[in-house]
Amino acid sequence: MNQTLKGKDYISTQDWSNEEIELALDTASDLKIKFKNGDSHRYLADKTIFLFFFDKSTRTRNSFEAGITQLGGHAHFIDASTSQIAHGESPKDMGIILSSYGHGLAVRHDLVPGEGNTYMREIAKHANKPVINMQCDVDHPCQTLADLMTIRETFGNDLRGKKIAISWAYAPSYAKPMSVPQGLIMLMTRFGMDVTLAHPPEYTLMEDTLNIAKKNAEQSSTKFEIVNSMDAAFEDADIVYPKSWGIESLFHVPEQALEISKKYQHWICDDKLMGLTKKDSIYMHCLPADRGYEVTDDVIDGPHSVIYQEAENRLHTAKALMALTM
Repeated sequence: MNQTLKGKDYISTQDWSNEEIELALDTASDLKIKFKNGDSHRYLADKTIFLFFFDKSTRTRNSFEAGITQLGGHAHFIDASTSQIAHGESPKDMGIILSSYGHGLAVRHDLVPGEGNTYMREIAKHANKPVINMQCDVDHPCQTLADLMTIRETFGNDLRGKKIAISWAYAPSYAKPMSVPQGLIMLMTRFGMDVTLAHPPEYTLMEDTLNIAKKNAEQSSTKFEIVNSMDAAFEDADIVYPKSWGIESLFHVPEQALEISKKYQHWICDDKLMGLTKKDSIYMHCLPADRGYEVTDDVIDGPHSVIYQEAENRLHTAKALMALTM
């Protein structure tokens, strides 16, 4: 296993160079082949990673737990509410102590703007083992790495000129984090794609992430634009990624954000919208999707959908990140 990234934190894709992201993708592809062929790949024998969750999870928790097991190591799942963090233990103390017990720490802390990313970076400041962001308020770098892997498996590595539409969509379930669309606009602008972001006026993303996306697009000679309708975003798109997210200023009063969202129940990905895209376009979602609200069954279960391939790639990219850094 390549040792150049050993000990390196993975808190935002922006923290890694294009070459380092490429290494992670190559490693994930290699691990996927080994997994499919039943070849042993115990690169992390006897190593331990601590998984801290401040929020619920299906794909992230299981991709890391299954992944570290397949790599020969072991995961400790920790619900933050059951740990001394709930009594105010500092990220400094937790980072120092747990990094002396094992070989890596991973954290999900995504529901409060201004908290999660700062918290992870404080842990990383004091830990002497790598810290992996399993989703924060700013970025979801494990998800977007798997998304990029899936897009490349579909269209090839040269994505120059491909258009990806990242759009808000209505969901009544809860005020979802902003980190997936933010992570997408920051990463995809670096790897050849022209990115169009669409959302109602209340659902703007964090200013810092928008500025990063603009800068990345300039440096990569790609396009980044913001529009106010799903139709405009989906027109001639190669990839569509419609999902819900909350209002930054209202995460402390989610019921108010959900009430505002009712004005935009027509923001749903359906066959009519997919008809505006390229013939060979793909539909993506990080899951879980609010079926019948964010997307119709005809689309999510239809020929454009790559959601299960995308979800599977969460395993292989999580394994790559652990194998390279731990």
